[in-house]
Amino acid sequence: MAVPFLTLNQGNTIPQLGFGTFKVEPGLTQGIVEEALAAGYRHIDTATGYANETGVGAAIRASGIPRDLLFVTTKLANPDQKAGDVRAAYERSLAALNIDYIDLYLIHWPMPAVDKYVSTWDQLVQFKQEGLTKSIGVSNFQIPHLQRIIDATGVAPAVDQVELHPVFQQIELRKYLDEHDITVEAWGPLGQGRYKLDDFPAITNAAIAHDKTPTQVVLRWHIQSGTVVIPKASSRAHMDENFDLFDFELTPAEMEAIEGLDTGKRLSLDPDEFN
Repeated sequence: MAVPFLTLNQGNTIPQLGFGTFKVEPGLTQGIVEEALAAGYRHIDTATGYANETGVGAAIRASGIPRDLLFVTTKLANPDQKAGDVRAAYERSLAALNIDYIDLYLIHWPMPAVDKYVSTWDQLVQFKQEGLTKSIGVSNFQIPHLQRIIDATGVAPAVDQVELHPVFQQIELRKYLDEHDITVEAWGPLGQGRYKLDDFPAITNAAIAHDKTPTQVVLRWHIQSGTVVIPKASSRAHMDENFDLFDFELTPAEMEAIEGLDTGKRLSLDPDEFN
């Protein structure tokens, strides 16, 4: 079945399931992304900080898939934000990817102690107005960060890409994003291997009931929650597993049981402290 699309507040659409490239080695990126594209993924997420934009672009060209059928996200690197080198950084990403435009360009981290995310967002707003990128958004932004950039520019991000998985569900942030029509995108959607999904009966019981794996159940939970999700995989088997989400549906009780796993405890970097 086809991957559903969500409509962003800036008028464009995004495939709800994508392929993440965090920690994919630069030398392996082209081959892995080519395999993901062959598996059916049409949404690829990268970042300048991952050092693999060149491989992503090479895979896109090698695939022969028309550009307008692909959705490409990349992100501004923290050193470029600190230096105020935003336009040049965007142009370097465009050159590394070797594509005509970027579908979604994100500020990777707010870095509040550096305190340049408002002026950086203002530059991204200009990029959108100039047609350099189809949509603009942020990653790892908390409610105060989001409110500041909206107040300063009048423009809400299309997306906030944040840590989100069964034991850290960002309930308050997601409520704010929903109220402001900002699409939630989950990185680390399976918990980055920090815990075992099959330790939770809420997940394993649903997996048994639907003849699916715990991974597929959690990714389906994200999909039914209205979240854009970008799992990473190195093997074709895992790519296929992560893609096979659209022939079953979790019941309201199963959704509620997984929602009950939330601990409110972040497993990765705190955006209020990371600079």
